[in-house]
Amino acid sequence: MKAAQVRSAFLEFFAAHGHQVVSSSALVPANDPTLMFTNAGMVQFKDVFTGAETRGYKRATTSQKCVRAGGKHNDLDEVGRTPRHHTFFEMLGNFSFGDYFKEDAIGWAWQLLTGVYGIDTSRLVITVFGGDRDDQLGPDDEARAMWKRVTGFGDDRVIGLGKKDNFWAMGDTGPMGPCSEIHYWMGEGPPPPWPTTDPASWKGWLEVWNLVFMQFERRVAGGPLYPLPAPSIDTGAGLERMASVLQRVGSNYDTDLFAPILAEAAAVAGLRYGADPTRDTSLRVIADHARCSAFLIADGVFPDKGAREYVLRRIFRRAVRHGKLLGITEPFMHRVCDRVIDEMAPQYPELRQRRAVIAEVTLEEEKRFRATLDRGLELLDQEFIRLDAAGARQVPGKAIFTLYDTFGFPDDLTEIIAEERGYAVDKDGFRAELEAAKGKSRGTGSDQEAVATIYKSLASELGATTFTGYDGRGTRGEGVVRALVVDGERVPRAGVGARVAVVLDRGPFYAESGGQIGDAGVLELVGGARVRVDDTRKPAGDMFVLTGEVEAGAIAVGDAVVATVDDDRRERIRANHSATHLLHLALKQVLGEHVAQKGSLVGPDRLRFDFAHFSPMTEAQRRDVEDRVNAEIRRNVDSQIDVLPIDQARSKGAVAMFGEKYGDKVRVVRIGGDSLEFCGGTHVRRAGDIGLFKLVSEAGVAQGVRRIEAVTGAGALAHVRRLEDELARAGDRLKAPPFEVAARVDKLLAEARGLEKELGKLKGKLAAGGGGRDLLAEVVEVGGVRVLAVATEVDDAKVLRETGDGVRERLGSGVLVLVGTGGDEVRLLAMVSKDLTDKLHAGKLLGAVAEVLGGRAGGKPDMAQGGGKLADKVPEALALVRTLVAQQLG
Repeated sequence: MKAAQVRSAFLEFFAAHGHQVVSSSALVPANDPTLMFTNAGMVQFKDVFTGAETRGYKRATTSQKCVRAGGKHNDLDEVGRTPRHHTFFEMLGNFSFGDYFKEDAIGWAWQLLTGVYGIDTSRLVITVFGGDRDDQLGPDDEARAMWKRVTGFGDDRVIGLGKKDNFWAMGDTGPMGPCSEIHYWMGEGPPPPWPTTDPASWKGWLEVWNLVFMQFERRVAGGPLYPLPAPSIDTGAGLERMASVLQRVGSNYDTDLFAPILAEAAAVAGLRYGADPTRDTSLRVIADHARCSAFLIADGVFPDKGAREYVLRRIFRRAVRHGKLLGITEPFMHRVCDRVIDEMAPQYPELRQRRAVIAEVTLEEEKRFRATLDRGLELLDQEFIRLDAAGARQVPGKAIFTLYDTFGFPDDLTEIIAEERGYAVDKDGFRAELEAAKGKSRGTGSDQEAVATIYKSLASELGATTFTGYDGRGTRGEGVVRALVVDGERVPRAGVGARVAVVLDRGPFYAESGGQIGDAGVLELVGGARVRVDDTRKPAGDMFVLTGEVEAGAIAVGDAVVATVDDDRRERIRANHSATHLLHLALKQVLGEHVAQKGSLVGPDRLRFDFAHFSPMTEAQRRDVEDRVNAEIRRNVDSQIDVLPIDQARSKGAVAMFGEKYGDKVRVVRIGGDSLEFCGGTHVRRAGDIGLFKLVSEAGVAQGVRRIEAVTGAGALAHVRRLEDELARAGDRLKAPPFEVAARVDKLLAEARGLEKELGKLKGKLAAGGGGRDLLAEVVEVGGVRVLAVATEVDDAKVLRETGDGVRERLGSGVLVLVGTGGDEVRLLAMVSKDLTDKLHAGKLLGAVAEVLGGRAGGKPDMAQGGGKLADKVPEALALVRTLVAQQLG
């Protein structure tokens, strides 16, 4: 059975049993900062399990794309070495939200495995939860009895195990419960008795399905378990594992999910998969990491320094490194990722839609890393020279970490190269540096969780807030106070001066989401009490929380209020939000369909829009985008808003917003004639209400991500007037009319450059031999080579270079090292005459000198430049030059 058939059979089976087939959510969890990546099928239903969110169905089934390469579930180091570990995989699952429970879940799992998939039941074993003292939980005897009844197995094949194996939790907090695991014997012949040791160590047994009986929620890490509002079901069966069982192969990599991708990787390397175990490991790494990279990039994660972005960078660069081990000398990952798209796009069309983005990101990242590898090898060479000079044979952990953290140079590659050159590596020191860096980056997650727990509890109890503010006149409405929170604690009443969070049953205040900031305004009560609201958010589910200060009287739970939104502020937010939709469309039209929203911030004063693109926009492109948006505004087409089933919305071509979570019905907004997007925000009635649109800035914020800031309406007019005022002031100072300012500045700059050039020449002459000092008098001979290593009071890299050129002409054949000490930082220059570059390397020599000075340097065999910070180490650095030259000469 092909993997696609395994997937479709699973979904069709549960659809026939009343389950809603729900599309996979994105790999970046929506509104969940506790998770780096979606790592299980239940992630998109987390708030449904806790009661903070409701959906129009009680049963669901999915094929969820997952990544496990960071945090608790991190399989990265095992990928390629084992037949089962992956960074990216698909999780088949069926879910019940307070509907059916253990009996149906167990019965249907058995029906699917035996009746649909036709699995040999003699090769199956079931494990159930055996209890846990710490959480005061007894064994799951109920599940054990059900399994025995459904399967006919005895106690030797329905086995109780501890919390480590049969109690599932997505993290330290959140929904969790006991589970039953179904294991398949992959070995030859009939299965042996279940092992008495840890099941994970028994290679012949393969876990193919895990049925989690969601009964509890842990609200604080290490805290007690609380019963969920309604017991629920969460199951997960890895598609790759199930396919390996049904295709009767010993490894996930031998299934049809991987075979075409492995073939592409092998073709690029000029190899055949299966011919060499060591090379096969590298090919498996490339195939797995190509799948993960393609899907993460399609979901808006690009390689960079952020948490998620760095994980992708590490995954991608690990694949490139394995390509280099196979002898691949040119960029290749874009080709392998393209094959991933061909294979997976029928199930995940977003891959096809983002093909151009995936190709460009992977190609540019690989080019960058290949340059990094070359730079890393150069720095390692410098480190080896330094170690030789010190008589040491171990690369320090700090040096390994610097290569890893600053240059993305894999620590295991450093170890391999060091061993080849006869050096040991300080692994413990590297791990200590890594842990120290992690410690600095940790936030106050536990504190945030404690505060969030209050709102999760409230959302579970109170449910969603009814928003009444979509109507054009919907900036005023009535509501009832359901809850109050002061200083992180739930209170019945709040008085004057209190900073209070208010939960209403309904109201016109929009809660921040989809990039649009929350509304501000006022709550008024009978008797003159008043709360000034400055923000509105959704901390849990669809419950709105209005935050502000009690200005008069007191507010209490149960009070009726009149809620009034700041109408002028809302109107400006509407205009900016609608403008972002027109901007998104214009960017696609001007730059290409690869443009995708990466984030936005819509406020009353300006809008910010982040989008996928790989180079700065030209001035012509900026003007074109601005003109297109303003043309749509002038057309003044009425906005159109509909609520549609999500599949129908997609079929109409509506664009989904990056990082948002959608239900089975979505709000679709058409602004102008052609902009059609999923959006829950507030918008203008017609495009002309936006007024003028003015693009303020465009810049890069991360690799492959650009950011535009813009203003609209009165804000755009104010921006234009500020520019006019600045131009007028510049004209006054330059004694030039506004339209001649640029020409006047050009003339002044040309004059300044001429003066700087003359000054530099004078400084160079002084440094090279002025002031009575003859630098050539300090030349020494090392192994028959003339060496000049001196300090000079130069504070500018350009002047130091000019000085070096002058001294080199007088020196002739030899080595020159100049150290400029006239500024805040030490400037470094090394030059080697052409006749000596077959023996001596300026870049390597200066790199070792720079390290003594607490800096870095690099360059070519004949010339190198750099800098340092430790001016007091200059004499030591200059003395080292002779030793380094002698070492290079051998």
